[in-house]
Amino acid sequence: MSIPINAPQKRLSKDAIKVWLISDAIGNMIVLIILGILFYLDDRFLWKEWVGWLLIGATVLTIIGWIWSVIRPFLLYKHWRYDVDEAYLQLKSGALKETHELVPMTKIQSVATEQGPLLRKYGLCSVSAETMGSSHTIPALPKEAAVELRNQIAQYARIKEVE
Repeated sequence: MSIPINAPQKRLSKDAIKVWLISDAIGNMIVLIILGILFYLDDRFLWKEWVGWLLIGATVLTIIGWIWSVIRPFLLYKHWRYDVDEAYLQLKSGALKETHELVPMTKIQSVATEQGPLLRKYGLCSVSAETMGSSHTIPALPKEAAVELRNQIAQYARIKEVE
């Protein structure tokens, strides 16, 4: 007899989109600065002609990556779901390739909240649950919800371990 498991319904914070957009923009700016320096060096030292073409190709790829980094946060937010109960931690994500993970509470060894500078600015935390062979992260939850979820997972994992 199998017990039906409903798909997870809880969503991430809407501010996750802002955090991901800012994070991607910072990374893209660093890449553009490096490309600018390389273009300057190419012009200054008259490198071989093919180096210039490689730099132009890298710039085109960077622009495509920039466009993707504007679209990606909205897709991540739209398709990320999670849920927790006494038996499982459920994670569901993916727009093109959907992933639905069921992590048994009996396998969770540790659970933690993490908060970097961008997450802190928006009052968000990530929750990560560690098992023997993998790590599972729920990104960008409001801090209070993340702490509550962390404690809830720890409680469920401990209860199952004692039984």
